[in-house]
Amino acid sequence: MTALLRYQATLLPRSQRWLPPFILYAAFLGIGVQGGQPVLDSLGYTAAALLPVAAWLVRICTTNEPSTARSCVAAAVGPARAHLACLLVALTTAAALGTAATLVVTLISDPASADHRTRVSLLAAAAAGLLATLACALLGTAVGALTDWPLLRSPGRAVPAMLLAALLAVVVTGSPAQAAVSGLVTGSQSGTVPVPLLPLAGAVLVTAAATAVTCALTSRRSP
Repeated sequence: MTALLRYQATLLPRSQRWLPPFILYAAFLGIGVQGGQPVLDSLGYTAAALLPVAAWLVRICTTNEPSTARSCVAAAVGPARAHLACLLVALTTAAALGTAATLVVTLISDPASADHRTRVSLLAAAAAGLLATLACALLGTAVGALTDWPLLRSPGRAVPAMLLAALLAVVVTGSPAQAAVSGLVTGSQSGTVPVPLLPLAGAVLVTAAATAVTCALTSRRSP
């Protein structure tokens, strides 16, 4: 499995297809996050913006290889393991990107509540932001997995489905990502730092289920 992960991790930067989602994420943060804003509000925005980027990275990783190369890899190690490696590389990349953004946003933000009257611990805020970011990276990976091959073969259907599912995952009540982000925003209003462990656990379960389903289907359906 290590060799597979290394192989996929090498393909991603070489393809340069990672540039658009990275640039989009940087643009989101450049527009939505300003220095001196309340730290928890900024961290919530940072986490939410990562979800569609994670879904996009899944699509990139699962379509990076030419069909012949994909078939060779699947024949050598099994289609399920090959697909799992793509999902893990996409998740790791999204989590690393979100972690870097969270640290930068924490440093430039005001350690205070939304009304700037209550001080907020930067360390606690950074920890909460990292947990929320990881929850969004996980759920974005699940969205990408469920709106890509082998469930949806046509890009004309897969891409709009991915965008719609990513939006719903951020705004619909009950979504782990929505719970994590809204917890940060609500905490900012009172100056209380939340600990989004429950949303993170929910995101882990959803992503594990989505990964299991798509890997199982990959073993049964040819590209």
